[in-house]
Amino acid sequence: MAGVPIESLLMLAYAISLALIACFLEWIGGHAHRRSLGVSTTGFTYHADRDVWTCPRDQHLFRVFSNPGKRTATYRASASVCNSCPSKPACTDSSEGREIERNTNDVQHGMKTFHHAVSLTLLVLASLILVVELFRTGGFYPRIVLAATLSAFCLVIQRQAVKLSQSAPTS
Repeated sequence: MAGVPIESLLMLAYAISLALIACFLEWIGGHAHRRSLGVSTTGFTYHADRDVWTCPRDQHLFRVFSNPGKRTATYRASASVCNSCPSKPACTDSSEGREIERNTNDVQHGMKTFHHAVSLTLLVLASLILVVELFRTGGFYPRIVLAATLSAFCLVIQRQAVKLSQSAPTS
């Protein structure tokens, strides 16, 4: 790559490294979020189309209460079904039926939002590095490469910003 300033290559490599770290953080954050959600509902399956949970014994837990202000929903199985179930001792000690409470403003949700924000910050930093280098460098081809990379980063930043705004809690 004769004629390409080494500083431009280093800045491009650094910006791409930051973007890869941001992608890794995003993946790790999503993975941790999915695992933490699964802990309290192990063996249970949520059916969004019907807004109902199904237990391992194929019984349904229906929504019995929701609080939109706190973004919580409580689901409960029929007490008669739970009390006669052979798996009850391993599932619940309640005589009113198994209950699942879903809270989207919980710690896991906060961590997911935090990971979105950190990865977005890294992508913005990488983009700023590319903008500065775009003005610093000379030559047509290095500028084309920097501009193309910057454009790709801007698209990812836009996607991440939408994700972050959708995951932010509403007051």
